[in-house]
Amino acid sequence: MTLTKVWLQTPADELIRADLVTGIQTHRTPAKAGQASHWLLDVVLLPAGSVQPDGSTITPLHRTLAHTADKPGDAPQHLARLLAQLDATLAAGIITTSICPEPASSSSTARSDTSTTTVRFRFAPFTEGQAGHEYDSEYL
Repeated sequence: MTLTKVWLQTPADELIRADLVTGIQTHRTPAKAGQASHWLLDVVLLPAGSVQPDGSTITPLHRTLAHTADKPGDAPQHLARLLAQLDATLAAGIITTSICPEPASSSSTARSDTSTTTVRFRFAPFTEGQAGHEYDSEYL
């Protein structure tokens, strides 16, 4: 991908350059005492190396884009499609992730393993500066 000007925003307000994404995955966290498990929508980034006492290791980095109570449905496919569409253009901006609210009739006790949550992605392009200005004076 050539998405060097497209960024993904995480819930922790990190920005990840989209061309570093090598995968998109969902997985369920284990339930902990007093805490229900939940689903994570993660992007997998280029592997990073670290030196351990017993040698060097290379592992992929994961960054979470969304936490949901139910499986995030087709979110990985929707994000992959958006990234592919943006890759075909000269896009520059930030992709944010949002969770669609549950219908009012839903109950957290009625959830099942087949329940899904809708995750939406929004691309907000950077605004272009005025002609003849290389930099936006607001940032100088």
